[in-house]
Amino acid sequence: MSAITIHEFSHAMMANFRGDHTAEAAGRLTLNPLSHIDIVGFIAFLLIGYGWAKPVPFNPYKLKNTRWDGILVAFAGPFSNLLLSIVAAFLLRALLGAEIIALDNLLVFFLYLVIILNLGLLFFNLIPLPPLDGSKVWHAVFDTFLHNPQLGQLIEQRGQLVLMALIFLSFAGINIFFFLDFFVNKTAGFLLGPLQTMFF
Repeated sequence: MSAITIHEFSHAMMANFRGDHTAEAAGRLTLNPLSHIDIVGFIAFLLIGYGWAKPVPFNPYKLKNTRWDGILVAFAGPFSNLLLSIVAAFLLRALLGAEIIALDNLLVFFLYLVIILNLGLLFFNLIPLPPLDGSKVWHAVFDTFLHNPQLGQLIEQRGQLVLMALIFLSFAGINIFFFLDFFVNKTAGFLLGPLQTMFF
């Protein structure tokens, strides 16, 4: 829950920093998890390890740079998950390397879980389907709503249905998101270094 909260807070903070105070006015510039949790996304996160929160509202026309600041806002959430993974991996390597704690210590399991869950959120949210952050990056890079507003609306409306269908297939036991597991495991292995053999 903290990973999702920090993820959404980072979106709101970046938007606020770049001149758009929409999220702040909506009460989303906060670390209170109740302000960010989406029930369906949270259940998906618990069941399959990938999920989402309520999208942080922002008005790109209030940003200092209406196009490229949108990318910064979109990337702020996944970047916060990457930072949390790096911090957790550093602590895990330091504690085990200095033999301050043993491998069977609950803190080891907790830190490893922090790494995996945050990397899961990072890569899942980069999928270019709404309401995920990857769709916002797509719209910003290709300026969809300016050049082809009908396409933009179609992506927003149908993309969510496609995402839900993929999630339901995952619930049914079909590993649709196998490629995410690959990226999560490879990145976790990179962050953990020699310790990766203890977990994989």
